[in-house]
Amino acid sequence: MEGLTLAMQELREAGCSIIYIDGSFTSSKTNPGDFDCCWEESGVNANELKLLAPTIYNFALQRTQQKSKYKGEIFPANFPANETGTLYIDFFQFDSRKDISKGIIALDLTRWKP
Repeated sequence: MEGLTLAMQELREAGCSIIYIDGSFTSSKTNPGDFDCCWEESGVNANELKLLAPTIYNFALQRTQQKSKYKGEIFPANFPANETGTLYIDFFQFDSRKDISKGIIALDLTRWKP
């Protein structure tokens, strides 16, 4: 939770109003190992976010810096998730193992209190 909380704070400071959480946080696991999330870019000051949280923009080496700092992975919602161009917001809402649609958690950062 600490890494996710830090990411949420940094994104909110840069103007992000909504994030979407996926991964084991949205499962029935008692102790999720990590999280995956994507964030709405609308209203975000990209330059401020890059200064405040450059790791959020670092996708190198399979996002090792993100995993180390935040204990999860963070993507812009409209960033392509795969070679076919599926956006993360859509990618997170599909369970490819079961071939079905699934839900994710949307958090309104404008109402969130850390």
